[in-house]
Amino acid sequence: MVFNWNEIWLYLFGALGIIYMLTIIFTVIVVILENRSPQKTISWILVLILLPIIGLVCYLVFGQSYRKQKMFSLKELGDLKWLETLSHNQKGKLEKSNFLKDECIHEKKNVMTLLLNNSKALLTGQNKVHILNDGEETFSEIFNTLRKAEDHIHLEYYIIEDGELANELHEILIDRAKAGVEVRIIYDGVGSWKLSQDYIDSLRKVGVKIHAFLPVHFPILTNRINYRNHRKIIVVDGKTAFVGGLNFADRYKNGIPDIGIWRDTHLKIVGEAASSLQIVFLIDWYFVRQEVLLDEKYRPYFKVKEHCLLQIVSSGADSDWASILQAYFSAITSAKQNVYISSPYFMPNGSLLMALKTAAMSGVDIKVLIPKKSDSTMTFYGTLSYIEELLEAGVKIYFYKKGFNHSKIMMVDGVISTVGTANMDIRSFEQNFEVNALIYDETITLELRARFLKDLEDSEAIDLLTWQTRSKSQKLKESLARVFTPLL
Repeated sequence: MVFNWNEIWLYLFGALGIIYMLTIIFTVIVVILENRSPQKTISWILVLILLPIIGLVCYLVFGQSYRKQKMFSLKELGDLKWLETLSHNQKGKLEKSNFLKDECIHEKKNVMTLLLNNSKALLTGQNKVHILNDGEETFSEIFNTLRKAEDHIHLEYYIIEDGELANELHEILIDRAKAGVEVRIIYDGVGSWKLSQDYIDSLRKVGVKIHAFLPVHFPILTNRINYRNHRKIIVVDGKTAFVGGLNFADRYKNGIPDIGIWRDTHLKIVGEAASSLQIVFLIDWYFVRQEVLLDEKYRPYFKVKEHCLLQIVSSGADSDWASILQAYFSAITSAKQNVYISSPYFMPNGSLLMALKTAAMSGVDIKVLIPKKSDSTMTFYGTLSYIEELLEAGVKIYFYKKGFNHSKIMMVDGVISTVGTANMDIRSFEQNFEVNALIYDETITLELRARFLKDLEDSEAIDLLTWQTRSKSQKLKESLARVFTPLL
């Protein structure tokens, strides 16, 4: 028998083609049935159809929705039922006019109620909040606090990267562990991918419990690479906590060559809210280690004399609601005077985009500060694609020129503000594990606003008519990036 190899190969490729087409059709049906936003659904369908094989691989790696599949359910943590009880009680108190004595703060109680409902974010009042600007101030304060730890240190970070900062952190943690302090660390499996094994092993050798969040050994073969723990949390002795935008990598202190300084914002919180950040850490520790830490010492609700009302809100693939997105939306739509936003990656979804444009057209002063240069080309052009329509609606856009502005802050009416890890983009709102502090305090909000306005002095306002004359090649880059923003 003589084989006609040309015909065999022809049949083989034909069969593979049919199998591939059926796979694509099936995947498209799955994407449609997931009932995501129309923009994201259409974007994935275009990727699957227009990028043969590559599009399918991208969907398998990046596209599956874990918010609905649930990586794990908080219902498994029966020991946190007390949190639901406290949240319910606080919602009842908010209905009483005397719970919030300040009239301006009282007007924002809808935001507080929202967060009690969507993430059980407890209201805490007896707190001392210190705003930390940039790496020099932030890391100095963090290291000084860590050195004074007496009982435990809980640290959760997206990036820990070998270098001077990581080495100093390493020395302090080893010293505290040898002194009998409990040290637990969660680092993200992708963000801290470059962290050396020697660094990890030397910490474990002295008793530090350090573990990766969703470790990724072969990125191409995993479908969870897109769901990262972007949180930056430190809790010391359950009394003092830190949260904000700075990671443990030298560029966060020294800046980026060819871009400039690294501008960022962090918070030091002493008081009740430290326990709220502790709860976020303990839930993540359960996810990483399946270990429930029950000791009362981990949630002491330490009280100070100072008063600052705030909520710690977290969101991620484990939560029922896009809590931080809803908080941003509620705060913006409640604005009567002004909304000031700083975000390094600014790609709002449809609801936030409409909220910003509607507020601006209603006479609210909206200012958005974004970097003139970015560390990510695709997200940079995605950000630029939103500028023209926002300018047309009356939103004022500014380019920060002094370096890379990585601050993730928002201030509304001089009364409510937020500092945290969430960027104003779809990835932070729908995919990453994030945490923000929602602050209802005029003093703190006005301090943040003062620094924001100072940053505007190092920025340039974007004029609509000038912006409309940008090159066609740039417009094309923006448009192409805009197509992929639901996927970034």
